[in-house]
Amino acid sequence: MTEIAVPSLAIGIASSADGRMRLAHLLGGAEAFLIVATADQARQFLDVVSPPAVVVADPEPPGLRLDSDRRVVCWLDREIEVTRLEHDFLRCLVEAPGRVWTYEKLHLEVWGNGHVGRGSDIHSIVRRLRAKLALLGAVATIHAIRGVGIRLVF
Repeated sequence: MTEIAVPSLAIGIASSADGRMRLAHLLGGAEAFLIVATADQARQFLDVVSPPAVVVADPEPPGLRLDSDRRVVCWLDREIEVTRLEHDFLRCLVEAPGRVWTYEKLHLEVWGNGHVGRGSDIHSIVRRLRAKLALLGAVATIHAIRGVGIRLVF
């Protein structure tokens, strides 16, 4: 395990999906960001989260492993095969659990281009990965943040 400093957190507030999308583009380069619809939601988050000065980070979330050589996802003592696209998609999410990946950033990392279109390819992979994680009994879940992106949470 490696000790790392806690990244600063940028919080954006936008009531519309379009506003949240613009904020995601603006904050996409930040170490960590949170986008909420109201100031009350931001206050709720800040009341719940009180991070320590230093976090001990595992290279992967506890219990979840991504074996790139065999292209399988492992949860505790169980494993399931994934496709290349599922693997690359999940690798992004596992890199930084809790981080919101914009649809554009995921498309660039997984497919190699920034064309998202209607996003059906991303939603298809999310649906398949959710089903596979459920088969493994994993407590890790993939959350879609409407109009913004995707994140992995435990």
